[in-house]
Amino acid sequence: MKKMSNETSKAIKNPSKKHPNRVRILMKEFVTHDVKRFILEKPKNFKFIPGQATLLSIPKPDWENEFREFSFSSLNDDEVLEFTVKVYPNHNGFTKQLHTLKPGDEVVVHEPFGTIQYQGKGVFLAGGAGVTPFIAMLRHLYKTNQLKGNTLIFSNKESKDVILEKEFRHMLGKDLILTLTREDATGYEHGRIGKELLQKYVKDLNQKFYICGPDPFVIDLKNTLESMGVKEENIIAESFIIADA
Repeated sequence: MKKMSNETSKAIKNPSKKHPNRVRILMKEFVTHDVKRFILEKPKNFKFIPGQATLLSIPKPDWENEFREFSFSSLNDDEVLEFTVKVYPNHNGFTKQLHTLKPGDEVVVHEPFGTIQYQGKGVFLAGGAGVTPFIAMLRHLYKTNQLKGNTLIFSNKESKDVILEKEFRHMLGKDLILTLTREDATGYEHGRIGKELLQKYVKDLNQKFYICGPDPFVIDLKNTLESMGVKEENIIAESFIIADA
């Protein structure tokens, strides 16, 4: 069985502008009302670890020196790169500009980085678009028959905001818990991911806990897990977020 690489010590941990590759957008499509998947050319010999991200830039005037982090949602052996990107229409920023690009337009992909990598069975805790690093991880585990025993607890504002809900339900079944903070709907928990919800669904505090979302979400959950007795070494999140938590 092909194992997921566990090369945290070798991987570049912080965002890097090294080794830029200029690639074309091949296609894009909506996956929710405000999230699109982008399919890009894959540079030759380009490799990454599921859970890692890269810096993207747009080679256009006024944008070539703007860099933003995006996680790979494709798998390493795919022939293309895929990114799942939320747009913020009220902000005239990078993601809005990215969403205006069309197939044939170019972006620049840089060196992979990040510390969210699979280190063993556990609970994935995601807030909104923070689920994106987990997409490639969960897809890889599913493809290699290693997903059983892992749980995804995924928080969103409303059901319409849930990214890849159908795919997650197919892969995880009862091991997917979706919770909504602004909608009370059948088939979903209601409220934020906190101690009460964790105690309801998590019985083993010695497994791994993977966290990704807005910085306050990550820090609050790290503190909550530690208050419940989870050891710090069993909490996996981006090191540059939790360093001062």
